[in-house]
Formats: sequence, structure tokens, C-alpha cells
Amino acid sequence: MTEVVHPPAAPGAELHPALDLADSVLTGTGGQVLDLIDTPADATRWLVDRGLVPPDARLHEICATRVRALRQHVRALLTARIDRTLPPAEAVTAVNDALTRVPTAAPLRWVSSAGPYRVAPHPTDQVVDHALGVLAADAADLLTGPDADRLAACDSPPCTRFLLRNGRRHWCSIRCGDRARAARAYARRTQS
Repeated sequence: MTEVVHPPAAPGAELHPALDLADSVLTGTGGQVLDLIDTPADATRWLVDRGLVPPDARLHEICATRVRALRQHVRALLTARIDRTLPPAEAVTAVNDALTRVPTAAPLRWVSSAGPYRVAPHPTDQVVDHALGVLAADAADLLTGPDADRLAACDSPPCTRFLLRNGRRHWCSIRCGDRARAARAYARRTQS
């Protein structure tokens, strides 16, 4: 069984946390998948490492699921942008929902017998809502900003990561570039 080795961040991930989120699932040469936000602890560590939640935050499975769901929607949007196709409507809706979920105040509730009252959301939900809002805003900025035309998918199968192309570079890492060049050289040798 081939081990999935986590390569360094793809070009552009340091500028766009949404790109980094999209790349938080990796596919190895043997088809093995490494999900960097697979568990609540993994998702917490990933968000803490990027300064999106405080170091003492602890996500539950429902919150980690929300982060993974946003990742899938962001990946769908990036793919649609690269392919110049329409994205799934639910991906656009999910990003827009994350953009607008960040609470600015506790909502007003009304129970006929007790009257009006305000309830603040659960603290963990607030932290996750904020992180998802930041990631969604960055995804929207990436898709509509000056870096949108540089957005590319890694050109080294089976890699599924995205990057911001710089010049002629079409790979997310030196490892993927080396793998692609080796595959081309092997194909030339076997065709001879």
C-alpha cells in the first residue's frame, strides 16, 4: 500500500485560505485519499493552524462536517471556474449561506406565552460560522478577483489539488511535476 505524503502547500494557498481548504484532501499515486480535516480534531487543528479559530477551540463532528461540506462546494466552484462551466447551484448557495451566517447580534425569538427574548448561538457554532464565513469570502474573492485567471488544477494525475499558476507551472508541487515528467519519459521509452 502506497502512503500518501502531504506535499507543501500549492502555489497560491498562502494567499487564499479557500484554495488551501480545497486542497485539504489529497489523492496519492495508489489512489489512497488523505483527508486533512477528516475528524473533528483534524478540522480543529487545520482551522487553528490557519488562524481561523482560537487555539482553544474544539469542534464537534457536526462542525467538522460543515467544514468538509464547504470544502466540497468550494472545490465544485473552483472546478467550474477552471472548466468555464456553470457550477452546481447548491455550491453557490452554500458559499452564499456561509457568507451571510456570521452573526452580528443575537437573533430575536418570540414565544407567545413568554414574549420576546434573544438567544446567542452556541459558542462553537459562532466560531465555525466565522471560519466558514472567512473561507467563503475568500473563495468569492478568488473566483472574482485578479487571481481567478491563474487558477488551475494540478496537471499530474491522480493529484486533485488546485493552484494559482505562475508562468508555465502546471503542478501543485515539485513532487507532482517530477511524477508528470517521469510518466512522460516512460511513455516515450515504451512507445519506441
